[in-house]
Amino acid sequence: MQIKDARSLSSSAQEDLRKRVIRAVRGGMRQVEAALEFKVSRASVNKWSRLHEEHGSKGLAGRKRGRPARPRLVAADRSRAIRSIVGKGPDQLRLPFALWTREAVQQLLKNEFGLEVSVWTVGRYLKAWGMTPQKPVRRAFEQNPAEVRHWLQTEYPTIERDAKRVGAEIHWGDEMGLRSDHQVGRSYGRRGKTPVILGTGQRFRCNMISTITNRGRLAFMVFEEGFRVKVFLRFLKRLVRHVKQRVFLIVDRHPVHRAAGVKRWLRKHEAKIQMFFLPSYSPELNPDEMLNQDVKSNALGRRRPWNKTELMGDVRGYLRSTQRQPNPVMSYFLESHVHCAA
Repeated sequence: MQIKDARSLSSSAQEDLRKRVIRAVRGGMRQVEAALEFKVSRASVNKWSRLHEEHGSKGLAGRKRGRPARPRLVAADRSRAIRSIVGKGPDQLRLPFALWTREAVQQLLKNEFGLEVSVWTVGRYLKAWGMTPQKPVRRAFEQNPAEVRHWLQTEYPTIERDAKRVGAEIHWGDEMGLRSDHQVGRSYGRRGKTPVILGTGQRFRCNMISTITNRGRLAFMVFEEGFRVKVFLRFLKRLVRHVKQRVFLIVDRHPVHRAAGVKRWLRKHEAKIQMFFLPSYSPELNPDEMLNQDVKSNALGRRRPWNKTELMGDVRGYLRSTQRQPNPVMSYFLESHVHCAA
């Protein structure tokens, strides 16, 4: 017997088929015979009989198919869910996730609103709410939001006004370490077989310090030793030598930046350079972090240096090339979280 697929029928036709089957069963036909007669499965006949016994004719009524016409989340709950996703992390809501994935939102809807939906439905919700998957900006729990607001609303505008008044150039500075085994991007290979990239098993590293301005100026120094006071002072001396106007340098609160030796040198050269500090645990406010990521991704991550000399040469070459192109440097300041510096 070829079983009829009732799903292809309209809702009213399905209801009529159920009623005819039940009339036949109630008229004395066995369920097995009814299944053969109407070309449906025995399980369907059994299910319809049970529904009729429990709910009468209403149990056999056709139901509207397709997605519900009205959203399953009311407007107030929808707004609350959006505020939770935008304003908090999953771990703050005691969810076992670090990022807002579809699975995390699915769990949020279940816990907060008693709504159980598939991850595909969650994806449709997120799209309708104007949300897309993005690489998040990392922010430390130790950061003080009030301190950040004060810096953005009061301290930095003061630095800008003073720089304009004395004709100074605002530089944003930072340091970072580079390792030979850093790698980004993907490589083509046969499906199901991870490609193998050959390279030296030795690990070596170098360090870099740089400053950038919103006009596209870039100053840098690549060095082998650790970041100490004498290294920082060497860079500062080079910086004031090459920049003709006064420098307002904004950096983080690294111990070297606040060392006594650095303070003494700055006092002696305050006519040429002044240094200001970002709020604690706030690297996202520094546009020079974008240069760091650029160097890691393009000068190091896509190449495989064989020794320290080659590593340092690759980094210097990329930075010199960037120095000759102000536009990429200026583009770092277009990021929303550093827009104040633009």
